[in-house]
Amino acid sequence: MLSTATAVSRPIFKVECKRQFKVTAEKFPTFLPSDVEKIKDSFALKLAARMERLPVQVSFTKDRIMSSCVTPLIRNETSPVVLLHGFDSSCLEWRYTYPLLEEAGLETWAFDILGWGFSDLVKLPPCDVASKREHFYKFWKSHIKRPVVLVGPSLGSAVAIDIAVNHPEAVESLVLMDASVYTEGTGNLATLPKAAAYAGVYILKSVPLRLYANFLSFNGISLETSWDWTKIGRLHCLYPWWEDAMVSFMTSGGYNVTSLIKKVSQKTLIIWGEDDQIISNKLAWRLHGELPNARVEQISNCGHLPHVEKPAAAAKLITKFVKETSWSKEVRSMS
Repeated sequence: MLSTATAVSRPIFKVECKRQFKVTAEKFPTFLPSDVEKIKDSFALKLAARMERLPVQVSFTKDRIMSSCVTPLIRNETSPVVLLHGFDSSCLEWRYTYPLLEEAGLETWAFDILGWGFSDLVKLPPCDVASKREHFYKFWKSHIKRPVVLVGPSLGSAVAIDIAVNHPEAVESLVLMDASVYTEGTGNLATLPKAAAYAGVYILKSVPLRLYANFLSFNGISLETSWDWTKIGRLHCLYPWWEDAMVSFMTSGGYNVTSLIKKVSQKTLIIWGEDDQIISNKLAWRLHGELPNARVEQISNCGHLPHVEKPAAAAKLITKFVKETSWSKEVRSMS
């Protein structure tokens, strides 16, 4: 499901955010599309200003991929938290929750999945599942180097499960949010002729579709909010290689991780918005039953993306889980 981000109009949320920091003007990295300056949301601008590109050497292209991410301001002894994002989105999805996790003292990274976000893909690599997996693993091996708490919202949950099963040494534990893990890849889209695939991808970045996705994903957002949110969610689509990267992914078959779920060995926190109109919260309990070591937390009055709509609740649950699992690891190492 399209995962873009927006300012939330509930008063309590506005008060909460204004208490954290104010943004009047930001200097943005030169690799971001110039349309970033048309965005009004101060939290998106703050996170965009912190974005950088780090080199990642992979096996499927000779050139290093300059990979977009937000790196932590603090390093500590608890497990690093790595925030993925949803389908065709970017780490700007985390603009409300990221500062709350840092305020809680967590070492927090936000990572753009290969083919989405703001990495440099002028020399386009393949963007299928295996390439996305290797790209993350090589990023982790080069820049993080310690087992992480991997957080995946929506389709990012499928990405997280795929990484956790194939590279368990990189993933200490998982947080899966409103998980899109029971779809069978990209379905019939994988068999489309290239011309039809490009036409479908073009529709994906259209303003009407993005606006509609916003109203499905969240409770009671205004048109003004949704419009700004659409500008944030479409920002990465303005790169000239975006359509090629999307077609590469769509025609490759996409993610199908249903058979991997029972192979997940890591402790897992499942978070779900009770009012999710995209993926029924009943699937939270199916997922709980199939994961060997998991628990479920639901967030009331919340739609498909809790980290956007209810950032304080999402940050509190993630922080508690990280500190619990880090404490458990410490106890095990001492015994």
